Amino acid sequence: MDKNLPIGVMDSGVGGLSVLKVLQKALPHEDFLYIGDTARTPYGQRTEAEIRAMVREMTDWLDAKGVKQLVVACNTITVLGTESIKNGYAFDVIGMSKGAELALSTTKNKKIGVMATPFTVASGAHKAAVQALDASAEVFAQGCPKFVPLIESGVFEGEAVQSAVAEYAAPLKAAGVDVVLLSCTHFPFIRPAVEAEFGEGVTVLDPAEATALQARLYLERAGLLKMQGTGHAEVCFTADAARGRAIAQHMLDTERCSFKEVSLK
Repeated sequence: MDKNLPIGVMDSGVGGLSVLKVLQKALPHEDFLYIGDTARTPYGQRTEAEIRAMVREMTDWLDAKGVKQLVVACNTITVLGTESIKNGYAFDVIGMSKGAELALSTTKNKKIGVMATPFTVASGAHKAAVQALDASAEVFAQGCPKFVPLIESGVFEGEAVQSAVAEYAAPLKAAGVDVVLLSCTHFPFIRPAVEAEFGEGVTVLDPAEATALQARLYLERAGLLKMQGTGHAEVCFTADAARGRAIAQHMLDTERCSFKEVSLK
């Protein structure tokens, strides 16, 4: 494997840009090739069979381009299992951290909230990850289907966002959580609204930092880590590249990025 190949980053839309931001900070010398399937987002309300078929198309596309590692910047896709995604490709696959250790090290009352897509919530993956480490911890998972369409439309604040956040935060507040995991990579775009709704007594966490650390450790161990040069990201979308670029400006240093619209066929 050539260490000068880019790192592939995959998401169902623009949400993974929040992970790309963290990756660029953690791996400043690396190049990235990002693919966001904006033509078919959101994934979180689709069937597993549909998601697997679309993920295979994106992974085949990245493989054809040439990448040395794949970071799955999407919790819904990660739930499928990184081994099933890898499925014979030469590169290693890093999924989104579930944030279990981070949440348990932060919580004081062992009541942990999870905000995610309905698919991720239905999987029970985050509850299982937390309780595997501490069976006495309580996990309250809340599906938030309104968030992704708002964020994909470039709406990060205002009445619609506040209303949706209040709706989904209410059951978690009632449960008395003191930590909330943003378990969809889209959700950091509206993190200020989520933090404002919960107030100072609740800590809102983004697992992307743990994901970036895992990616870096793998590259170091495999001898694939670049140690010099300024990294660049090629950011690709399957539809509405202009809209994707406009949204990216809220998250990325666009001077280190180029943008294009691509076909997976």
